Amino acid sequence: QVQLVESGGGLVQAGGPLRLSCAASGRTFSSNAMGWFRQAPGKEREFVATINWSGGSTYYADSVKGRFTISRDNAKNTVYLQMNSVKPEDTAVYYCAASSLRYSDSNARKYDYWGRGDQVTVSS
Repeated sequence: QVQLVESGGGLVQAGGPLRLSCAASGRTFSSNAMGWFRQAPGKEREFVATINWSGGSTYYADSVKGRFTISRDNAKNTVYLQMNSVKPEDTAVYYCAASSLRYSDSNARKYDYWGRGDQVTVSS
């Protein structure tokens, strides 16, 4: 059974750092792009960041560019989201996703596997 499990979320003060992890099990995703998405209360799920299969290419939403960094460790079948200088508007449930494609894409429809999400709350 394929599982993506997010961890590292919680309460953080504005301006601080937080690192999310997403551990995959049940199969390897070393040949697949991975992504992070988020959903704030009352809003639709939105794209945050994506990384291609090798980790050599990344792409970010404008709202997080320069503050967040996505990375991956294929040996550990894990993807990370380093969040720096967080803002209250970053408060959301963050979801990890695995694509069927090798190359990164911001379209959620390109992702076949999803984690259950991890809550991130930024206090002002």
